[in-house]
Amino acid sequence: MKRKRRLYLTVILALAAIYLVLLLLMLYAESADPQSSIRTLGDAVWYSVVTLTTVGYGDITPVTTIGHLVGIIFLILSTGILVTLVGTVFSFLSSEGFPLLMLSWQKKKNWYYFADMGQEATALAQQILQEDANAIIIYGQNEKSLEEKPDYPCLFINVSPERIARCKRGVGSRCKVFLMKENDIGVNPRAINIAQLPVEVYARTASGEDTLSGNIHFFHSYDCCAREYWRKKPLTSAEQQIVLIGFGEYGEALLKRAIMTNVISPDHHVAYHIFGGAGHFLHMHPGLACVFSVQQEADDRDSLIFYEDSWTLHHELLATADRIIICEDDEQQGWDILWHMRRYYLTRGRIDLRNSRSSPGISYFGTNESIYTPEHILRTTLNQVAIAMNNLYRSSHPEGSLDWDQLEDYLRQSKIAASEHVFAKVRILLKNENIIRLSALDLEKAYAVYKKSIQNPAFLDRYRRIEHQRWLRFYAYYNWTYGPVHREDLRQDPRICPYDELTPEFKTYFDYSWELLGELRLKNEADI
Repeated sequence: MKRKRRLYLTVILALAAIYLVLLLLMLYAESADPQSSIRTLGDAVWYSVVTLTTVGYGDITPVTTIGHLVGIIFLILSTGILVTLVGTVFSFLSSEGFPLLMLSWQKKKNWYYFADMGQEATALAQQILQEDANAIIIYGQNEKSLEEKPDYPCLFINVSPERIARCKRGVGSRCKVFLMKENDIGVNPRAINIAQLPVEVYARTASGEDTLSGNIHFFHSYDCCAREYWRKKPLTSAEQQIVLIGFGEYGEALLKRAIMTNVISPDHHVAYHIFGGAGHFLHMHPGLACVFSVQQEADDRDSLIFYEDSWTLHHELLATADRIIICEDDEQQGWDILWHMRRYYLTRGRIDLRNSRSSPGISYFGTNESIYTPEHILRTTLNQVAIAMNNLYRSSHPEGSLDWDQLEDYLRQSKIAASEHVFAKVRILLKNENIIRLSALDLEKAYAVYKKSIQNPAFLDRYRRIEHQRWLRFYAYYNWTYGPVHREDLRQDPRICPYDELTPEFKTYFDYSWELLGELRLKNEADI
């Protein structure tokens, strides 16, 4: 790049020198002839400009032989200059120069740069435009390569994020860069370099940890789907038998979120029946056996029952299940299961099918429009709730507590899991299982119910049991066990035990997640 700039500068200086020599030569010859109208350098410049642009006013003309020769040179050059000028303008308008110029005039707006265009990027871009009136969508590819043109405002600028960042020059909010191809952060080392720029990077990946510090963030489409599912289709108190068919990436994410958030009462127990290869999952999470009844249905706790054989052999289970979730990674396989189930099986519960597109006539989930949203990808609200929860805990436990950016990843994930349970807490307090979106009024009402009800020790004990159970399931998922003192190196904690064995001090630890409703009540004036 530097060598090219140096070459351009050399050419420009050489042309400027030749032009100056021609002007001085003409002035020297013409100023000596009394009949010449070119008497000053300004006259020579005016004549050259009029000639080179092919305007030809005729008010100033050379009369000497040398002047005529210089004029001929200008006339010959005029055609080339005109062609070059037109070509330069056309090239500028048809290249990346013009959209970059347009972009540079809007530095104060919010820039969203997508490395490439696809269904996922389109779904996210359209919702960003709906939520952010100052959004500018930028695709880092050539528009001519597209078969279909987008029907929403966007710019196609086939330049790197580095070029976009230089164009922004730190004005306004940071540009957000999206890498929507799965595992892009892993297979493309340049993505790490992008994080060195003054931008926010959001990279889709099939594995890896979410990072909420620094400027690089991962998101998992499977996890986004699971979060959306249990939020929009929450577990109800009437459901006791849940069947999951398909235990690939989506199935495992759905079960993980169920483990983390589906705690609505100390007395409500659910049996999850999972069809699919679960050997790897069970090997990875042996700690779940301390909280769940594994491979055997129990009356005093939730159960996880995995099947190696086909779902087609279990007519009685399907007939009594309260909910059947078809979550195969292969959508066509999921559709085949749905059709066969509807045709040959008696079912009394709801059947939910994972499908990436809206489908009338069935209960579906996991569409691109519901997964790839600012709420799930940017996770601004969820992160703010988790950070607020940590700040609330720090205020009541100043000794030994850490700021958000100082927390280990598992602790951040623990706070995030607790913040996701806020929806369940509001439903519990307001006794409304149909709430799928929270408003400031919902939080205010729920907090008022909480503060009034905990005057009764039985209710306070009930709320603590619910939160302890949720907290216990999170740490069991990550294979923590009981220990007399908290030891991160051994993954041990004294609170990993039955609730009735907790000390009174430990029981109060679980109050802060309910008190968080009061903090959110004060800080949120819009829907979450």
